[in-house]
Parts: sequence; C-alpha cells; structure tokens
Amino acid sequence: MPTPSILRGLVGSLLAVVSPTDCLLCQQELTEPGGASICRACWENLQPWRGPACERCGLPFASLQAAHSVDSLCGSCRQGELEFDVARSYGLYTGNLRKAILHLKFHGREYLGHRLGALLARAWEALPEPESAIVAPVPLHPSRRRERGFNQAEVLARGLVRSLRKEKSGLRLVAGSLRRIRATVPQVGLSVRARRENVSGVFSVGRPEDVRNRTVVVVDDVMTTGATLSACAAALKRAGAARVLALSLARATPQFPDVGALDLTSPIDEFRHN
Repeated sequence: MPTPSILRGLVGSLLAVVSPTDCLLCQQELTEPGGASICRACWENLQPWRGPACERCGLPFASLQAAHSVDSLCGSCRQGELEFDVARSYGLYTGNLRKAILHLKFHGREYLGHRLGALLARAWEALPEPESAIVAPVPLHPSRRRERGFNQAEVLARGLVRSLRKEKSGLRLVAGSLRRIRATVPQVGLSVRARRENVSGVFSVGRPEDVRNRTVVVVDDVMTTGATLSACAAALKRAGAARVLALSLARATPQFPDVGALDLTSPIDEFRHN
C-alpha cells in the first residue's frame, strides 16, 4: 500500500491540475502537474557536478591544479581513512539540490525522494562495474524512522533502482540488510574525528548471505566526510562483501559553501540532520 506521504503527493499532483500551487524551490506557480511539486525549470537546474574530483571518494576539487596535485586523491583517501572502495555523488549540497533534500527529510515529502532518486542514475554511471551489485540504503535507527515516517536513503535507493531496472533487470534493492544497532548523536557540528567515532560499530549486517562475495552499493542522501558510508562499508566487508561502492545524492564540502541558501529547517531540524 502507498504510504501516507506518497498519497499526499498524489493528491497534491491532482490538486495542482485543478488549483495550481507554487514550486517548492522557486515559489513560482506550477503550470504542469507531475513534477513532484517542483517546476520544470527547477528540475533542470538540479545539475550534476562536472568538475574535477577525487578519483576514489568523489570529493569535488576547487581547481584542476588541486585535482592533479597528488594522484588525483584527496587527503583522506591518500591516508587510507575510508573503508569503501569508491564513492560518487550526483551534485553539490548547495542551492536547489540542498533545498530539495531538506524538503524531503524535514517536511515529509517522501514522494519527492523517488524523483530525486532517479537523479542518482547519473552518478551510478560513474561507478566502476556496478552491474552485478545489490543496493543497500544507509539505515536509520528505528526510533528516528518512526519519528520521520520513512528512511530518506531507502526512498532515494528505490527511485534509483526503479530508474535503472529497465536496463539492468537483475538489479536488486536489499533494504533490510544493513542495520543501525544503536542511536547516535547527529553528525552536524562534529569534527572529522568525532564523526568517525560517533558511527564506529553502529552498523551491522542482519543477513550476511545477502552480501557475501557481492558488490554492494550503499546509498545515502548527503555525504560530508564519508564517516557514515565508511562505517557501513566496514560492516559489509566484515560480513563478507567483496566490494562496497558508495553513492550519495549530494556532497557537502566547505570548498563549496551554500552561502545564499534558503534555510528550510528549524534550529532543531538542522541539529538533528541525519
């Protein structure tokens, strides 16, 4: 059965035909239905990152000079601090992409996540040989999931799999394989070291047979330092996964701050970003 959030989205699309509403991102009147409450121009403005990036974790570089400085790797990857094999993100956590993610997470717009998940197909193409992989979303703690009503990473993963399934019929989403075995404090505001300590040992694999000797693509909404995705990768490799690839919708980095962003969360929401 469709979730309440999905039903609200469908009702909203029908109402947009009878009584047009405003775009979530630009606040202009919607003239076409079916865009998950976002106008065509704003969808087209959700552009992928096309600049230089770390070859391993996908961290965007501010210049070509930085990209070619040391084997096209960022500092964390040169030091071998991350457990996943390769990571890629669709775009930067700025502008309209940031606004859309905040609407998804903090305003109950689950239906928006399926459409955003389709954008991940572009980042999927940059992963090395993911054809035989299974897809596992980063899990929320059960208490956080009950509070939010859904797991945004799982919604994005479902949108990704749905968009790729025509070309990759064997692609499979394994939503319950990764588990978050204890609650953690939010990562926002923590140092790099504190982020890693915060998620160390937090994840486990409930069904090792699902991932053993397989390539697993772990999906999340936002990647900052990579600590969460790295902790997921460590759990999957302990359970026997052959390779772990990480995929996120947006990459947050101080090199590209979103100084003009419209803040769509309350102070409590921003603190509890997860």
